Amino acid sequence: MKNVLIAYVSRTGKTEKMAEGIAEGVRFGGNNADLKKITTIKNEEDLKQYDGLILGCPTYHRDMTAGMKTFLFLAQKANLVGKMGGAFCAYTHSGESGPMIYDTMQHVFKMDMVDLGALNLKEQVIETEEGLRACQDYGKAVSAKLE
Repeated sequence: MKNVLIAYVSRTGKTEKMAEGIAEGVRFGGNNADLKKITTIKNEEDLKQYDGLILGCPTYHRDMTAGMKTFLFLAQKANLVGKMGGAFCAYTHSGESGPMIYDTMQHVFKMDMVDLGALNLKEQVIETEEGLRACQDYGKAVSAKLE
């Protein structure tokens, strides 16, 4: 059984809802999932114990939050090369933050990313059955790739 960290930023609760659904999917896949807001992670040592990381952030003004940008600099120090990864975002008008995080994890951190790309969901879809299923499926895909 592998350990996956789902670290996220959430201002309205939508991204947190996605994180919870993704965690269910990881657990359905037979692995452990820890949910944490990025503000609770204080140093790169907190990341090294995980076999995989899934990072989430809402999109504001076609960008990720400043807090997520700062967190990514901290995560880079953890030497995540080869670890499993994924990214997700909630958005209203555009969904750039998920792909930006995904690309950073893949090309800068050199992580082994889930084949699905970033999971982007419009805020009004997140709390529907379809939205929950998409989050769970994303978590299952990360879990399957860990095996």
